[in-house]
Amino acid sequence: MLYTKVNKPTDFQNGIILLLNKPKTWSSFDVVRKVKSLLRIKLGIKKIKVGHGGTLDPLASGLMIVGTGKATKLLNNFQNQDKEYIADIYLGATTPSFDLETEVNKEFATEHITEELVKEILNGFIGKYEQRPPLFSAKRVNGKRAYKLARQGSEMKLEPVIVNFIEIELLRFNLPDIQIRVKCSKGTYIRSLADDIGKKLNSGAYLAGLKRTASGDFRLIDAVELDVFQQNLDRIINNNND
Repeated sequence: MLYTKVNKPTDFQNGIILLLNKPKTWSSFDVVRKVKSLLRIKLGIKKIKVGHGGTLDPLASGLMIVGTGKATKLLNNFQNQDKEYIADIYLGATTPSFDLETEVNKEFATEHITEELVKEILNGFIGKYEQRPPLFSAKRVNGKRAYKLARQGSEMKLEPVIVNFIEIELLRFNLPDIQIRVKCSKGTYIRSLADDIGKKLNSGAYLAGLKRTASGDFRLIDAVELDVFQQNLDRIINNNND
């Protein structure tokens, strides 16, 4: 449940690494803010550092590594680790944001798409890949967040970056939906991967759902929900008051 054993409130200031399951629609900052608020209220801590080891989009769920106190210094190391995701992709349409943040803007044929063709296309991504980040992203362009430019109607394209796809596995094929498992390097946009898959299939595609299942050696199966984290805090308080 908690990656680092917690016995007393002061452990959080000394440094704790938490594995949490981020709810869909929550931003990564929402999770950090909630943890900080719970620590301050439940444990009576006036000031404490809290950070995370890798951003997840609000529409994504899954593993978030959160550090408190002195453990926040370790978070950069976690950000650099490989990540694993389960992605639901809708074939035959595109959106400007490459996901469900925006409405469908184009539709395409899917009759020619077979399971074998999808597997062949997915295998072609394995290895180093030049990926163009989506304009609807937190990347900065001349001091501004790219997503702000996108919402203002900009059609500019961000510079491509080199990412590494270590494993891509087709988990489910049920046109127009597919589900894949992706293990990749840091900085990879699964939304951009979905869009590129659509193009290589001579169709269109967008990301319909995303869950981060691993970051380095940390697994989602070992993470806890925020309400369970709160219960753990109550247990720590009760044990220290006995």
